[in-house]
Amino acid sequence: MRITRCGRICVGSRKINLSTSLAEQLVGIREVDDQVWQVSFLEYDLGYFDRDEDRVEPGPNPFAPDTVLTMCPE
Repeated sequence: MRITRCGRICVGSRKINLSTSLAEQLVGIREVDDQVWQVSFLEYDLGYFDRDEDRVEPGPNPFAPDTVLTMCPE
């Protein structure tokens, strides 16, 4: 789907707010659970929305390390 100039995904008569920084870009949407959709841009999963929300809730940060490494005392 293409993001509108004002940063929304239009699904039927619903308008889901995403971000104006992605205006006019293509995003992927797929249903991952009953009435819950995942929004992806390129190879990154941006977040999720369901039929009750009118915005995308963020997903996990793809750039965060799995574990936090401690600093060496030296």
